[in-house]
Amino acid sequence: MSRLSVHHQSSPQIPNKVLGHAEDITSTLAAAGLMFGVLPLEVKVQPGAPAEEIRAALGEPLAQLMHDHDLSQVEVISVDRRHWPQEGEKPLEPPQEVIADGAQLYLFLAGQGLLSLHVDDHVYALFGERNALISVPAGTRHWFDLGEFPYCAAIRLSAANGAQPRPSGDAIATAFPRLED
Repeated sequence: MSRLSVHHQSSPQIPNKVLGHAEDITSTLAAAGLMFGVLPLEVKVQPGAPAEEIRAALGEPLAQLMHDHDLSQVEVISVDRRHWPQEGEKPLEPPQEVIADGAQLYLFLAGQGLLSLHVDDHVYALFGERNALISVPAGTRHWFDLGEFPYCAAIRLSAANGAQPRPSGDAIATAFPRLED
């Protein structure tokens, strides 16, 4: 089950509220101009599976999401690193706040990830799990954290123009709690 923590940017360690019911998460994010939902997918994928396998498994539901939200780029996030880092591998960098000119949509397929959205003076930290779907409107500052031991399969859909997020220049992500495994 997904959870949402809402923080004022001046108090990153103490959330104003923590929500666990989809209806509460939906209404809280809607008030901030963000869309959240649960997409009941029958498809099961494994974190660490190849991107092509995940895209093929999603088939028609993926095509429908792309059509419904007018998004054409698909990025697959698929990591299974229970013993991270392995010898000779570089650990993941801490998350960095980014901003994109185009809209994005995140769909969590398996495992978990922490998507934090910086809207005005608040940070909405969504602990996303299977079937959680969240919009990131164009211009929304955000960061995505996979944790110290990543275990996640998700997709990020975006528009062709402005698809690549760029650093915002704000170090706010370093002040907020990370995804703990």
